[in-house]
Amino acid sequence: MASPTEITVNQLSRLIGLTGAPVIVDVRIDDDFAADARLIPASQRRAHTDVAHWAPALAGDRAVVVCHRGKKLSQGVAALLRADGIAAETLAGGFEAWADAGLPAIRPERLTNRDPDGRTRWVTRARPKIDRIACPWLIRRFVDPQAVFMFVAAAEVEAVAERFDAAPFDIVDTFWSHRGEHCTFDVMLAEFGLQTEALAHLARIVRGADTNRPELAPEAAGLLAASLGLSRMYRDDLEQLDASLPLYDALYRWCRDATAERHDWPPPGSKPGAA
Repeated sequence: MASPTEITVNQLSRLIGLTGAPVIVDVRIDDDFAADARLIPASQRRAHTDVAHWAPALAGDRAVVVCHRGKKLSQGVAALLRADGIAAETLAGGFEAWADAGLPAIRPERLTNRDPDGRTRWVTRARPKIDRIACPWLIRRFVDPQAVFMFVAAAEVEAVAERFDAAPFDIVDTFWSHRGEHCTFDVMLAEFGLQTEALAHLARIVRGADTNRPELAPEAAGLLAASLGLSRMYRDDLEQLDASLPLYDALYRWCRDATAERHDWPPPGSKPGAA
């Protein structure tokens, strides 16, 4: 029987990317991390020896603690968190079980731009429409939930990136930008190692809307319309980002769980012409 304080890799994989997903804390020692220097999506590395320092930031959250095999390190850290009133579980089998299941894992060498609080920093052009909203959604849900985004004048993006140690994205001639027929969202999926069927489906929708190719996915035209509407509803780019994230949450859940569902009228079993 599974422990009531454990969560399986399949259960955790179904939560990642959703609103209300648990905070995932990777406490592997350096030697174990060096053996497979990847991270479960949206996870953060923390030292098990420093739990008293970082635990208060988890107050009110649900946490999943990950070590190499789900044994002493993660179970000890989770027990200490629970002693402080934090709902904490361990990942059964640890990171090794996650890797053995072939689930997506982040390559952290792509995440070099961090502020003093450990949050990644990203900068792009002001007045976002599609890619510049889709990419922050991807980062917040699957890479760094605490990521900081800056929207500035197009001519100043690279200078701001250099001065404030931020990663520029969706800018011509930068690493995080369009490549051939692929948009920046596609590039991030590939570079971070986030290849899943649901995210690939969402990427086609984003690409169709962002590159004026609605034939790539029927939903692309709807995403374009909603995105342009949102850009006109908000003058503040960060307010627009906050308002737009639920749109991508909904599209992702549809891509993952609901593409086969249909809606019709009249409902099944009703009589034609009935009032």
